[in-house]
Order: sequence, then C-alpha cells, then structure tokens
Amino acid sequence: MKLLVVYYTMYGHTMQLAQAVVEGAKQVSGIEVELRRVQEFDAVNQIIDSNDAARQVREQQQDIPVCTVDDLKAADGVVFGSPTRYGNMTAQMKQLFDSTASLWLNGDMEGKPAGVFTSTASTHGGQETTLLTMMVPLLHLGMLVVGVPYSVTGMIHTEARGGTPYGPSTIAGGQGELQPKPEDLAIARALGQRVAEVTTKVRG
Repeated sequence: MKLLVVYYTMYGHTMQLAQAVVEGAKQVSGIEVELRRVQEFDAVNQIIDSNDAARQVREQQQDIPVCTVDDLKAADGVVFGSPTRYGNMTAQMKQLFDSTASLWLNGDMEGKPAGVFTSTASTHGGQETTLLTMMVPLLHLGMLVVGVPYSVTGMIHTEARGGTPYGPSTIAGGQGELQPKPEDLAIARALGQRVAEVTTKVRG
C-alpha cells in the first residue's frame, strides 16, 4: 500500500507537520510512504527570492519531488497539508486539486482514505475553516475523509496551540516566528498512522 503526503509551505510549518505525518504513517506495517510538495507559482518565487527566510525554506525542499496527478492516481491514500489564506487553503494547493479533473472523471480517487492538516498565523486564524474547506474537493473526488478522534493524547486542551478533530494544526505566528509544539507534531503523527491504518484496511 502506498500513502502519499502532499504539502505546500512558504515558511516551513506545514512541512514540519508533513514530516510528522510521514513518521506516523511509517509505523504501520505494509505501508510505503512518499512525500511530495506542491508546485510554487512563478510570481511567488519572485517574492521568495527577496525574502531570506522563505528562500531558505525553499532551498530545504529542493530534493522533495513536486506532486503530479500521476502521483495522486498511484496512491492508495493521501494526506494533504496547506497553510491558511484567509480561512481557506492556499491557491497553490487549490491549483493541485483543480488539476485532477481526469481523476474525477475516471473515479481514480474514489474509495481512497484522505486526511488534511494546516498551519495559521494566529489561534483563530482559520484552522478549522481551512481544514473543512480542504475536505470539500476530497469528497467530490469520492475519497474517504479521516479525522483525528478525541481519544488521541493532547486533543482536549485549552492552550494556545493546534489540534482539531478535522486534522492536525499549528500556530506559526504573525511573522512565522513560532515552531510547532511537540503536541502538534504528536497529533500529526497520529493522523499519519490513522490514515495509514485505514488505507491498509480499505485498500488491502
């Protein structure tokens, strides 16, 4: 079974969550995990060229392949991660979803488990709305959405950090100065393991 973890990031926070998702998925026997990044827009690359922090993050990802429609088709399960943009996924992630018309027409994604994760600048910066709206194209594609149950350690809390039943999340700060809390990464690992386990049961 092949599980694909696909993410977009500019400042590295969703990449860290993606890596934690990969770690969790690898705990499941019989699962091969592949990590992919979403293609950046040329116009945004020009902005990144003049931003030291964003440029360093881009350089860190150079060895991670860009996700293709063929990658999605070949996967038995997929976990998608995107930071928020005004309470929704990034345009880069939306472009990937919008490129899947052939998969939709042929039913290639139907019955495949899927999960989502995100990062936001602030506590109420759109963590839940971003995750919920990311689920909409997955349902149109016929995928089986997998969330994070409250039995997962760290889900019930009153701290200024991430963690929702719709998927893992983290708070990046207004300037991207914060790092994911250990609890955020643990919840991301739990999602990776959960989607991998569901994939082996549904697709095995």
